[in-house]
Amino acid sequence: MKKLVVLGGGESGVGSAILGAKQGFDVFLSDLGIIKEKYRKVLIDNFIDFEEGKHTEENIVSADIVIKSPGIPKKAPLIKKLQEKGVELISEIEFASRYTDAKIIAITGSNGKTTTSTLVYYILKNAGLNVALAGNIGKSFAMQVATESYDYYVLEISSFQLDDCTSFKPNIAIILNFSPDHLDEYNYDYDLYVRAKFKITQHMNKDDFFIMNKDDEKTQQIMQELDIDATVLSFSTKHKNADAYLEDGKIKFKNDSPFEMNTEELGIQGEHNIANAQASVIASKLLKIKNEQIKSSLSTFEGVEHRLEKIAKINGVQYINDSKATNVNSVYYALTSVKKPVVLILGGVDKGNDYAELDELIEEKVKAIVCLGLDNTNIIKAFHDKVDVIVETTSMEEAVHACYSISGSGDTVLLSPACASFDLFKNFEDRGNQFKDEVQKL
Repeated sequence: MKKLVVLGGGESGVGSAILGAKQGFDVFLSDLGIIKEKYRKVLIDNFIDFEEGKHTEENIVSADIVIKSPGIPKKAPLIKKLQEKGVELISEIEFASRYTDAKIIAITGSNGKTTTSTLVYYILKNAGLNVALAGNIGKSFAMQVATESYDYYVLEISSFQLDDCTSFKPNIAIILNFSPDHLDEYNYDYDLYVRAKFKITQHMNKDDFFIMNKDDEKTQQIMQELDIDATVLSFSTKHKNADAYLEDGKIKFKNDSPFEMNTEELGIQGEHNIANAQASVIASKLLKIKNEQIKSSLSTFEGVEHRLEKIAKINGVQYINDSKATNVNSVYYALTSVKKPVVLILGGVDKGNDYAELDELIEEKVKAIVCLGLDNTNIIKAFHDKVDVIVETTSMEEAVHACYSISGSGDTVLLSPACASFDLFKNFEDRGNQFKDEVQKL
């Protein structure tokens, strides 16, 4: 019996353990932290051996296969030891994909992954397909492969998950865009990060489809350097020589069954969401979804939590939760989408951000910045000469009260941090939920 070790006792780790046990592996799960009660119960109920609060090295390095949580850094000593010993090291995405014959629509990129994945899932589900949503969102891919039976999976996939894929092959892959993110995990080399995302295409063949953004310079550059076997389709909000393009305020897609829809009818607005919708239209058309079903879903889709989520209007001030904006490019999109003047909450764990991309929008739209983080040095240095008011805070309550004091009727208070949340919060969801709670208390 082959030994499977799972590192990490969260959603993907526990799902991997359940699938591994079902496939006849001798499974051992190890978590350096404390496993949440709901996950501990699943492991106990399924008689899976586990440890928490430590990694017992001899138990781990003796594995035939190790499934690594995407949250464990590649540079961790234990990971290096496993690599030196030649142990097969894979992600949950890679592992689960080996045990399903379902069609896979995989979506990656720097920004818009969650929105586009949820939108594609919404269109397919509304069209009556037997489809599940997984990856970086919701119930783990492995758990669903182990316990459910679906014909289609829509997967939101990160570069970290793709790093540990060795044979993963989606039927349809979408790369939305690129902006510098997680560079601390890629030796501050932008190209390494981009190539990690492009691993989504490496095992695809001529019967598969790769959907790419014709407006994204980095995508265009890497496409010249790689030999991609999949059939390539493109989307663009700027050029009409793409498969999905904009003309006269309409999204258009021309194939055997042409599609067009007014952008004003989209349930979510903003240029970046038009691009997300274009990618979703191409994927849906490839799956033979009818035009009316696509239009209906695009017009009724309301977006995802923590992504430009309108919370409340208080004394004429609109409060918007964009906690999922953990990089500079996300903040750029957010600022282009909201009404000025803006009181902007920025800060957290800086992953090597270059804030220069925001200079013009900050000067044009932002009247004050409220820093929310333990170290705000880089933000203050970047914008001290661009805005009149910069306030430092170290709790969500303090930040929201500062915004309340600074803002006036007609203003927008925007939580769009450009940084990871781990200095003050459990994750971006916790940060967004605390923001919503504090706003409701005003």
